[in-house]
Amino acid sequence: MAELESLETAAEHERILREIESTDTACIGPTLRSVYDGEEHGRFMEKLEARIRNHDREIEKMCNFHYQGFVDSITELLKVRGEAQKLKNQVTDTNRKLQSEGKELIIAMEELKQCRLQQRNISATVDKLTLCLPVLEMYSKLREQMKSKRHYPALKTLEHLEHTYLPQVSHYRFCKVMVDNIPKLREEIKEVSMSDLKDFLESIRKHSDKIGEMAMKQDCRYNQWKIIARIFFSLLLSPNIKAQQQRNLDNIVSQHPRISGGKKSKKEGCAGSDLEVKNTSPMSEQDSGILDVEDEEEDEEVPGAQELVDFSPVYRCLHIYTVLGARETFENYYRKQRRKQARLVLQPPSNMHETLDGYRRYFNQIVGFFVVEDHILHTTQGLVNRAYIDELWEMALSKTIAALRTHSSYCSDPSLVLDLKNLIVLFADTLQGYGFPVNQLFDMLLEIQDQYSETLLKKWSGVFRNILDSDNYSPIPVTNEEIYKKIVGQFPFQDAELEKQPFPKKFPFSEFVPKVYNQIKEFIYACLKFSEDLHLSSTEVDDMIRKSTNLLLTRTLSNCLQNVIKRKNVGLTELVQIIINTTHLEKSCKFLEEFITNITNVLPETVHTTKLYGTTTFKDARHAAEEEIYTNLNQKIDQFLQLADYDWMALEPGSRASDYLVDLIGFLRSTFAVFTHLPGKVAQTACMSACKHLSTSLMQLLLEAEVRQLTLGALQQFNLDVEECEQFARSGPVPGFQGDTLQLAFIDLRQLLDLFIQWDWSTYLADYGQPTCKYLRVNPTTALVLLEKMRDTSRKNNVFAQFRKNERDKQKLIDTVAKQLRGLINSHHS
Repeated sequence: MAELESLETAAEHERILREIESTDTACIGPTLRSVYDGEEHGRFMEKLEARIRNHDREIEKMCNFHYQGFVDSITELLKVRGEAQKLKNQVTDTNRKLQSEGKELIIAMEELKQCRLQQRNISATVDKLTLCLPVLEMYSKLREQMKSKRHYPALKTLEHLEHTYLPQVSHYRFCKVMVDNIPKLREEIKEVSMSDLKDFLESIRKHSDKIGEMAMKQDCRYNQWKIIARIFFSLLLSPNIKAQQQRNLDNIVSQHPRISGGKKSKKEGCAGSDLEVKNTSPMSEQDSGILDVEDEEEDEEVPGAQELVDFSPVYRCLHIYTVLGARETFENYYRKQRRKQARLVLQPPSNMHETLDGYRRYFNQIVGFFVVEDHILHTTQGLVNRAYIDELWEMALSKTIAALRTHSSYCSDPSLVLDLKNLIVLFADTLQGYGFPVNQLFDMLLEIQDQYSETLLKKWSGVFRNILDSDNYSPIPVTNEEIYKKIVGQFPFQDAELEKQPFPKKFPFSEFVPKVYNQIKEFIYACLKFSEDLHLSSTEVDDMIRKSTNLLLTRTLSNCLQNVIKRKNVGLTELVQIIINTTHLEKSCKFLEEFITNITNVLPETVHTTKLYGTTTFKDARHAAEEEIYTNLNQKIDQFLQLADYDWMALEPGSRASDYLVDLIGFLRSTFAVFTHLPGKVAQTACMSACKHLSTSLMQLLLEAEVRQLTLGALQQFNLDVEECEQFARSGPVPGFQGDTLQLAFIDLRQLLDLFIQWDWSTYLADYGQPTCKYLRVNPTTALVLLEKMRDTSRKNNVFAQFRKNERDKQKLIDTVAKQLRGLINSHHS
């Protein structure tokens, strides 16, 4: 066991020795520590000494092996030392000679050194100046651009100067001055560009109407082509050329012989993304606002906004503020200023309603404003956006509609209202072409349409009054075929019998019939004009025309006819002619229906189609005229009755009827002779009404309180007058009465007079109350009043009648009859 441990120790010592031999001296400490940590360090020391001795023997063997070579080397070195000394002496001598001879060269080299130093300094200076000169040139260029007001190029130059050139020479003092001056230059550029923008905005504000006028003129030409195309298309579809459409076409073509072809696009190719401004010349960059546009010939193309306006100040200012990092400030300022201008533009002048030019200038300014904004929207990136434009348009739309409602309400001329409508349509179409919603404008036009109808009604009221006032209320005489065809062409009238009659002949109606009929058609045309370009369907146009025409017939024409009928100085002849005229106008209503159908292409059978109320209007006018005839006849009868001068105390009657009554009957005969063209029932009613009124008036004349007494002779004279009336009734002044129908108007008078003249009281009193009574129409009260008047006369004129038996008997009879009449009256009341 001990032997084994000795072997392990020896092996360990051997390993340590090898490690010592192969390890760096600085790292030998841990190895030696392991030796001393053990208990065999004595034995290790022996091993170490033995190893040292072995190495010494090897060194000695190696030295012995190389000793001869070492000796030879030493011998050689000694020989070289002598030669080296010789060489040293030679070098020293050579150096002394060289030093003495190289002094001039050293001086020349010093001079060359100085020259090279100067050359190097000059080269460095040139290099520095080469760096500084571009900076100075750029700064000089910047000042020149500022002076010539080329602000955007100046800003670009400033950017290059600041970021490219100045950093290369930043350590120079003049560069520091430039760097300190750069913010001031930027601010100056901002102020100057903002000044240009203000000039542009002011110029745009002043010339918005010119821009709008050009834009609306451009749209107007386009609309004229549409109108011509629409009229030609309608003419091709309908074989019957409508006169009004032909007239419209002729007017358009005559007013615009050469219309510029096609409508220019509102948004032509413009620098939408490329917003660089071309710097052509200082003068061009100073321009801002409106370019001068000379008056154009009709055949020249209308310029657009981009041709009228130089927008470069806006673009330059936008670019400058964008580069300077103040784009938001610029956008807010621009929008704020344009809002202010919008409010000024939308403020209408107080006298705008007086002329169409006032409205036109107002619309031109609004269109010009939004044309500019639309162009800015499509040529700049975000200076204005759609939300901002829509907000401005909503404000403009509400204010414009409010202004139009207010000012249009003052218009009393339908031509001005129609021109205003056309102007509003052009205004709306122009802005619609730029993408603005205009439905509210067309809705407002429907409101103006009601006002237009009212102004038309007022105008046509005057037209109808003039026609009715100037009419002679006599049938239209016709002397030849040409005049006949002309009138038939103006008014739809057909009468086979009249056509067969030879010339000269007469139409049954007077001149106001064709005139009124044509004016109604003109009114319909006027209504149709307003409906054009309102984007309405045919049904809506038809409904609008029919409603307006109904107002014309039921209100305007009806009132005019009623006023004529109710005039104090209107005669029976005029009233008769009015009845005849209204009858023919009533028959013409179906032709008016067809006329409206032709121009609107909406059949009357269509659902919800409004019907014309012309028949009712003319019927009402005719009935009013009939009533007025009845009233006038009665008034004439009253005027004749005022001439009655009866001698109520006459003892004997005259030989014939009273003169006033003869004249009255003659008047009635001549009047009813005029009624030949009246409808039969009208003439019969007028005749019966006149006879009844005459009968009633005669009865009142007989029974009036002022006639206190009357004699039998006066009563017999009165009977002659009644017989004259009955003779007139039997003569049939108006055809159509059956039997003695007209005589029945005087039956009350006849029975009363027969009762008194025949003194048939016994029959009256005996048969009173029976249906077959001979004196059925005699009222006991009326008989008593008349009897009292005769009794008073008998008492007054026969003072001595009491001494004559016959008179006494008659007086008693009168008293008895009077008493019985009172009894009948009392029994009737009870």
